[in-house]
Amino acid sequence: MDPNPTKFPILSYVMSKLPSIGPKRTAADEFDIEQPQPLPQPPKEPHFDITERMPHLTDPKVIAAMNSAVADVSQTRSMLKTLGERPDHELVDTAKMKLAEIEANLSKRLEEVVLSPRPPEMEREDWRSDLAVKEDECRKAVEKEKEEYKALIALDELHEAYEKMLKDAERRLEKIYETAVAGGDVEALEQALGEKSSEFKEEMNEEVIAILQEASGKRVERVDLSGRQLRMLPEAFGKIRSLIVLNLSNNQLAVIPDSISSLENLEELHLSSNLLESLPDSIGLLFSLKILDVSGNKLITLPDSICHCRSLVELDASVNKLSYLPTNIGFELVNLKRLSLSLNKLRSLPTSIGEMKSLRLLDVHFNELHGLPRSFGNLTNLEILNLSNNFSDLTELPDTIGDLINLKELDLSNNQIHELPDTFGRLDNLTVLKLDENPLVIPPKEVIVEGVEAVKAYMIKRRLDILMAEEPQIMLEEMGQTPTGLVTRSTSWLSGAVSNVFGTVAGYLGGGGKSDADHYLNQQL
Repeated sequence: MDPNPTKFPILSYVMSKLPSIGPKRTAADEFDIEQPQPLPQPPKEPHFDITERMPHLTDPKVIAAMNSAVADVSQTRSMLKTLGERPDHELVDTAKMKLAEIEANLSKRLEEVVLSPRPPEMEREDWRSDLAVKEDECRKAVEKEKEEYKALIALDELHEAYEKMLKDAERRLEKIYETAVAGGDVEALEQALGEKSSEFKEEMNEEVIAILQEASGKRVERVDLSGRQLRMLPEAFGKIRSLIVLNLSNNQLAVIPDSISSLENLEELHLSSNLLESLPDSIGLLFSLKILDVSGNKLITLPDSICHCRSLVELDASVNKLSYLPTNIGFELVNLKRLSLSLNKLRSLPTSIGEMKSLRLLDVHFNELHGLPRSFGNLTNLEILNLSNNFSDLTELPDTIGDLINLKELDLSNNQIHELPDTFGRLDNLTVLKLDENPLVIPPKEVIVEGVEAVKAYMIKRRLDILMAEEPQIMLEEMGQTPTGLVTRSTSWLSGAVSNVFGTVAGYLGGGGKSDADHYLNQQL
């Protein structure tokens, strides 16, 4: 478990000096230091005389810099102690063979399921559903069978990674020592290598290990490891299947392990303010997940598998580098109520977003949106919409925005919108409207300064004026006419119009029906 002092002399020496790693002295040891007990003494390690060959190792500044440089090694070492010794090579090879056999058997079993004949008494649709259930059961049984072998291989890979980490740490320590010998600034070198405080990392390490140990003995539902400068999350976290809330925000995580998919009861996952460039595809297996916060990372895309998290109610992916969303995200996340996508690089929203009928809040400010899909009007439960700060990219809104009958707050500031849609006046529940920094012509500025009610009233009147102006044209178009065809209007239309006039006059004069003139005029026409 500890680094071999023959292969890693400096690292072994430095780790022996760390209080949380080196040998602990008891009170009895202190008392009998001049007259030691006749107990068997451990053999002297090769690094015992290393200070004679490398005297600068006794410099407190050098040791402090080196302590910081081996913090990652000590963290992984503690993890490995929790998980156990490295499995031998034969066991690992056997596990890999078993996995291959299980996969081969799965293919055969699935083939048998698919090729099984349909019972004559069973309907085709029922038969297909039955096949799907059997296939799912096969896959689940196989995954359970594979768990033990996969865990063994993962442990071996972790030990392999630890060996590589030891080599890297030894080279780093050699560089620090060479700098000290040359009279250079050791502290500056440590900062250049990007190392952090070893004391804080050791405290964090103990906390992580304590959580894993606690979870092995009892049910753990909530884990808060926010702000611990974590750089890696152990695969072993996937074994805490009772977890409901996991908070890993404000750390330095660059990767989330695939084992997170085993947290079948997880409802809240907080990953904000880390260094994530992607999320694992396995996140789609978190079927119970309701809240996912991945804001403040470096995500370029969201995995398509996120669409399978159909229980999601809140998704915050703001402050990332997203340029698009999964095409089917709206078709799948139908329970989503809050979607925050601000400060990204989105140029458009997928048409499927109109299927998010449960959506209450949508925040897409500070993006590069060129417009909204017409399906946007289907979001009839939307209450808060922030489209601000899309700057020169957002120049117009679809007329379907008037269908957002429950919209209460709308922020359109800092865009290039010249005209609000004619349907805007239908937003009866709108109480907050921000239109600053737009070159709006309709409505004019003097209306905008009067507030949201004045804007709605103006747009309603404008809509009515347009409809009244268009009505004659619409009537003509419905009858297949154009303005130039007035001279050749049909006899039947004229007959009907004149008949209506006579009927109306007769009504005013007290007649109960059409006059005889109706019949006569119709004949003449």
